[in-house]
Amino acid sequence: MDLAAVLALEILNGIATLVLISVGLAIVFGMMRVINLAHGEFLMLGGYAAIVATNHGVNIWIAMLVVSPIVVGIIGVVAERLIIRVLYGRMIDTLLATWGLSLFFIGLVTTIFGNTVAGIGAPLGGIAVGRYSISLYRLLLVGIAAAILLALYAVLRTTRLGLLARGTMENPNMAAALGVSPPRVYAATFGVGAALTGLAGGLLAPISGVLPTVGAAYVAKAFITVISGGTAIMAGTASAALLFGTVNQLLTYLTTPVIGEAGLLAAAILLLRVLPHGITGKLFRGSL
Repeated sequence: MDLAAVLALEILNGIATLVLISVGLAIVFGMMRVINLAHGEFLMLGGYAAIVATNHGVNIWIAMLVVSPIVVGIIGVVAERLIIRVLYGRMIDTLLATWGLSLFFIGLVTTIFGNTVAGIGAPLGGIAVGRYSISLYRLLLVGIAAAILLALYAVLRTTRLGLLARGTMENPNMAAALGVSPPRVYAATFGVGAALTGLAGGLLAPISGVLPTVGAAYVAKAFITVISGGTAIMAGTASAALLFGTVNQLLTYLTTPVIGEAGLLAAAILLLRVLPHGITGKLFRGSL
C-alpha cells in the first residue's frame, strides 16, 4: 500500500513537471504558431535567475515565484521585439533565429557561470509514507501546475485580455480594425509564455539543478507534449501531460529512467500515428 501511494505521487509529479515545462510553449506555439527553439534556454535562464537571487539573499519563494518569471518575461519581450516580430509567418526563418538565440544564451551563461551544475536546496523537507519518504516540495509542484492551468483557462476564457489575445491570433486584421494593436498583443503573449517558462525553470531548479545546456533535456519533452496535445492549449497540454507523465513514471519504476524516456517518445509516436491532429484534434474539439 505504501509503495502504491508513493508511485501514485511520483506519477502526479511527472505529470506536473510536463505541465510546467510545456505550458509556456503551448501559449507561444499554440496561439502564435512560433517555433521557439530557445524554449529550453528560457527554462535554464529561469533556473539561474532563481539561484542568483537566492544566493544574494532573496527569499527562495520570491526568487522562484517572482524573480524568475519577471526576468525571463522581460527577456522574452525583448527577443520578440528585436528578432521574432519581423519573422511572423516565416516558420523556417523563426526556427533558425530562435536556434541561434538558444546558442547565444548557452554561450553567454557558460561564459558567466561556467559549465558546472548550480542549484539550491529544495524547501519544505519531506514526510514519511510507511517505509518511504515523500518530498513536500514535489507535492507542492503538483498543486502549482494545476493552479497555473486553471488560472490560464480563466484568463483566456473570461477576461478581456484573454479575448483580445485569442481574437488577435485568429484574425489580426480584424482586431486592428477594431482598434487593437496586434504588435502589442503579440509582445504581451510572447512575454507571458516566456514568463511561465521562466517560472517553471525557477521551480524545477531545486530538483534537477541547472547548467547552461540543461535546456536540451526539457525542450524535446515540451514540444512532444504540446504537439501531441493538439490545437486546444489548456486541454491539450493537460491531457498529453497526463498520458506521457504516467507512461514515463511507470516505465521508470518498472525498468530504468532511460527506458522511461524512450517509452515517452514511443507513446508520442504511436499517439500521433493514431491521432495525427493530436488528442484535442479528435477527442476535445472546440475546447480551449
